[in-house]
Amino acid sequence: MMKLTIERGLLLKALSHIQSVVERRQTIPVLSNVLIETQGDIVSLRATDNEIEIVEKLPAGVETQGAVTIPAHKLYDIVKKLPEGSQLQMAYVEETGQVSLVSGRSKFALSTLPADGFPSMMMEETPFSFSVNAKDMVDLIAKTGFAVSMEETRYNLNGIYMHEKKGAESKLTAVATDGHRLACAGISLPQGAEGMPGVIIPRKTINELAKLAGETEDAVQVSLSANQIRFSMGDVVLSSRLIDGTYPDYEKVIPINNDKKLQAHAETLTDVIERVSVVSEKSRGIKLSLSNGLLQVFAASVDEGSAEDEMDAVYDGESVEIGFNYRYLLDILGQVKSETVQMYLQDSASPVILQDEADDNALYVLMPMRV
Repeated sequence: MMKLTIERGLLLKALSHIQSVVERRQTIPVLSNVLIETQGDIVSLRATDNEIEIVEKLPAGVETQGAVTIPAHKLYDIVKKLPEGSQLQMAYVEETGQVSLVSGRSKFALSTLPADGFPSMMMEETPFSFSVNAKDMVDLIAKTGFAVSMEETRYNLNGIYMHEKKGAESKLTAVATDGHRLACAGISLPQGAEGMPGVIIPRKTINELAKLAGETEDAVQVSLSANQIRFSMGDVVLSSRLIDGTYPDYEKVIPINNDKKLQAHAETLTDVIERVSVVSEKSRGIKLSLSNGLLQVFAASVDEGSAEDEMDAVYDGESVEIGFNYRYLLDILGQVKSETVQMYLQDSASPVILQDEADDNALYVLMPMRV
C-alpha cells in the first residue's frame, strides 16, 4: 500500500512535463497513465507513448513504499486546481483498487492499473555521450524546429537531423526542412560527439526537449546509438526512438551562385511584411521588389484586396522581383537576433539564402513562390 506526501508545486511542474508526453487517445489503456513508484524518499514519475519516455524524480515524504499507475491528465488537472503551497497526500487503497488524493478539505479517488503492466523503454547501449549547454540546445531547436515537415508521408523529414559537420572547426549541426524551406544551425562539436552517427530526432521529442532544456540551467547530457537517444537534465530523463530513415543531402539545395545581396533592418522588414500580409491571409503570397536602396513589399488578393509598403535597404544589384510565402519568411525573421538580416538572391525563380548578420552558424534557405 503506497503512501506519500508531496508538495503541490513540485508535483505540478513534473506533471506538466509528463502529461504532454501522454497521448489523450490511446488504444492501450495503461499508456494513458503515469507510473508513480517510490524508492526511499524519492518518488519517480514515468510516462511513455512507446516512442518517447520521460522519467522525473522528486523528493517526497514516503510513509509506505509502492508503485501504481493512475490517469496522467486527470491527475494533472486535479493538482493544477489545488491551492498554491498546499501538500498532497497520495495513498493506494488496496480494497478499492483506487488511489486516494487528499489536500486540505479536498478529496479525490482515481482508478488505477497495475504497475507491473506498465511498459518500459529498453535502452540500447549508447556508445556516444556528450554534454550540451542547455541554452545552446534551446537555440539549436528554435533556429531549426519551425522548418520540420508536418507531412507524415515524408517521415524522414518529420524531425531534426542532428549530426557532426566536419570542417576547419567541426560543428554539432541541426537541420530541418519541409521542402519549401531549410534551416541549419550549429555549435562547436562537444567532446565525445566525434564520429557520432547522423540521427533524425522526432518532432515530438524535439518539442519536449525544448521545453525541458528551457527550464533548466543544468547542461543537457546526450547519449545516443543509431536507433535511440537520451537527454538527461538534472532529475529529468527524456528517452526517444529515432526516426529510421535517410535524411536527404541537404547541402545540395544550398545555392552557391546567389550574387545579389540585400541587407535590411530585420524588425522593420518584419513589421512591413506583417502589415502587407493582412490582405493575403488565404494565399499567403507576398512579393518583394528590390531596387537601388529600396525594398518594396506587395500583396494582392481577388477576395481580400491589395497592399503595398516599402523601406530603405542596402541593395545595389539589378532590380529583381520575387514572391514568398509570408509565413515562412516571418518564421525565419523571427530567429534573427541582430538588427540586420542578409538575403542572397540569384533571380526571381531560384531559392534565396537568409542569414543573421551576427550569426555565422545559422543559415536559412527559402524557395520562392509564384505570386
